[in-house]
Amino acid sequence: MPRPEIDMEAKRSEIMEAADQLIRNKGAISFTMSDLASAAGMSPSNVYRFFENKDALAEAMAGDWFAELLAIMENLVEADVPVEEKLYRFFAERLILKRARYDEDPDLFASYMELGDEHFEVIKGYVDLADHYMASILAEAMEAGYFEGLELDTIVSLVNTMMQPFCNPRLMMQMMHLATEERLKMVVDTILIGLHAPAAGTISKPRVHLAT
Repeated sequence: MPRPEIDMEAKRSEIMEAADQLIRNKGAISFTMSDLASAAGMSPSNVYRFFENKDALAEAMAGDWFAELLAIMENLVEADVPVEEKLYRFFAERLILKRARYDEDPDLFASYMELGDEHFEVIKGYVDLADHYMASILAEAMEAGYFEGLELDTIVSLVNTMMQPFCNPRLMMQMMHLATEERLKMVVDTILIGLHAPAAGTISKPRVHLAT
């Protein structure tokens, strides 16, 4: 019978919900596993059955945080849409989701950023995966005639730098009123039109017309 496994998953979810509440109240860095056991109404030894340490807890919470974001990126990489739209939606759909999370609970959002800083090695794989998906879309844009004369690694680095206000959660918290879909569309269009290797004495023109 599958019930024991279901019960274990339910208890695991309860512990993570208790962790959310602790993060709201005490901050990500301040609470201990003993605090978590008390908040969850369990003995410390029972909590350790589910999460052997705080890194394991952070990994599980990061998995929940990134699950929907990863689904957005995976679906877009495979989507049969023009690359201009694909690149815009790659940032826009995640921006909308993060902003909704921030609006729902700004303090919890900030505490999750604190948790990520404390356990950066846990989330680094998700950050690297996002870069991988972005590189796939940028490579598709190169095939469409964009970014003439540039290497893919250079393009990824430049686009990452320019897109920080729209994808870096910490910057977004400071610039939420500026990180809008309208501004994002303008930035993406500007990247596609203008990001190419400079040609001495000439101004190259975009070879592919942008869809409006």
